[in-house]
Amino acid sequence: MGGDLCNRRSMALAGGVRVVLVLALALALASVHAELQRFEQPVKPDGSLSFLVVGDWGRRGDYNQSRVALQMGRIGEKLDIDFVVSTGDNFYDNGLTGELDHAFEESFTNIYTAKSLQKQWYSVLGNHDYRGDAEAQMSPVLRRIDRRWLCLRSFIVNAELVEIFFLDTTPFVKSYFTDSEGHTYDWRGIKSRKSYIANLLKDVESAVKASTAKWKIVVGHHAIRSISHHGDTQELIKHLLPILRANSVDFYVNGHDHCLQRIGDTESPIQFLTSGAGSKAWRGDVKETNKGNVSFFYDGQGFMSVRLTQSNAEIVFYDVFGEVLHIWNAPKQHHSAI
Repeated sequence: MGGDLCNRRSMALAGGVRVVLVLALALALASVHAELQRFEQPVKPDGSLSFLVVGDWGRRGDYNQSRVALQMGRIGEKLDIDFVVSTGDNFYDNGLTGELDHAFEESFTNIYTAKSLQKQWYSVLGNHDYRGDAEAQMSPVLRRIDRRWLCLRSFIVNAELVEIFFLDTTPFVKSYFTDSEGHTYDWRGIKSRKSYIANLLKDVESAVKASTAKWKIVVGHHAIRSISHHGDTQELIKHLLPILRANSVDFYVNGHDHCLQRIGDTESPIQFLTSGAGSKAWRGDVKETNKGNVSFFYDGQGFMSVRLTQSNAEIVFYDVFGEVLHIWNAPKQHHSAI
């Protein structure tokens, strides 16, 4: 196994070098201001789509990460999932040190080994990922080590039935720039926070407005609404939420808080879905003042599944043992927060 791992890493480095300059140039140009990169994701023959959502997980199997992964594999097989979404904080505590950091295999490749999880993983960056080499997670070298991995700052997955808009939310949070609490953040791809946010919001608004998909889902690391440790993200409430409300977005999916929760918006049918319980959890602090419109909250480890058809969305939350904690069905024609 050690020889295979070394060979895989050597091949990844050799092959990655040939394309990394081209991709790096493309990403650099895209970061200035351009339409979000799109990826096509086929649906099942019956037109439906199923996927899992997990966040805040990369701890080399510790804090029940391996147990959660085991149950993800079981549920993934049952649902015949099409892909997996990661809501960020992919590698603790401080991201990756570089493209060949062993933490990539030790926290990802060697943990999510079930056959059902050998599908595409679509990932965003979290604040802990920015504390390391953020550029490494977006490198084609990692995709050569493990073909499942796809992580970019912001992008779109188009599956006909649904469009999923993945957003880089960490730069929105001003305190990471003004009060880093001793942490170092990798802001190499963000020369001006103000311009970066303005351009991203413009791209997102244009994309969600133009979308004709039956369902619209936005994924980011930070919560818009949360009753757990970190609470609401005021910068997202101010800048992003109005765009989601104005463009019939169905769900906003996030991690950051190490829990599972479903909260309804007060002014639209949007549901805020947190799946950030992929490993360390049980913080035990709940913000009593934010409990309005909370339909479900669980402080422990687990993950979430989503199954979409033309007429219905089924959201299911599971604990570390794979037991169902909460099921919510949203008929599209009546899509309400009831």
